Amino acid sequence: MELPKNKSKGEPTHDMRLRPVGVVRSPLKEPSMVANSGDLEWRSRVAGARGGRKVISELVINSDLAGILDGIEDFSHLLVLYWTHRVPSEGRSLLKAHPMGRKNLPLVGIFSTCSPARPNTICATVVRLVKCQENTLIVKGLDALDGSPIVDIKPYNPYYYATGDMKIADWMERILREFAEDSIACSDSKET
Repeated sequence: MELPKNKSKGEPTHDMRLRPVGVVRSPLKEPSMVANSGDLEWRSRVAGARGGRKVISELVINSDLAGILDGIEDFSHLLVLYWTHRVPSEGRSLLKAHPMGRKNLPLVGIFSTCSPARPNTICATVVRLVKCQENTLIVKGLDALDGSPIVDIKPYNPYYYATGDMKIADWMERILREFAEDSIACSDSKET
């Protein structure tokens, strides 16, 4: 379905408004990936401090949404959608970038990356639910910065989200392998 167009500009006239359902409380204070000079820059010092998928965060849900978390403790993992509020306008206008700012990887469209620098700075992460207490979820593995507005939370269902015939780009496979080996090459290091 196509949205109605603004005849003078050729843009959709539909106005979207999101209401944050809560806020992230996290030890992560600085972004590891930023838009810089029309490309991405990976800040290895910040990224290294994150400790991979071990970060413990709190998802504090707005108090006026009482009951919205009922039953969530029956799930081990959640899909958290959040707004990357620290991405400046330069990052929101980035159309192409080298993944992780690495010039030895192909220049690709932003929608081919998981970068937070995108037209609508919505990111998603699957996290482990550690504990639910009142209006707060304690989760492990969230890559959101402290203060990030939470857009939505869904229970992770591997039967719904997973697919058996998945393909990823060779360059992404390389990045994932390097993360697993803890040997990720950053944009400011010598690259092969």
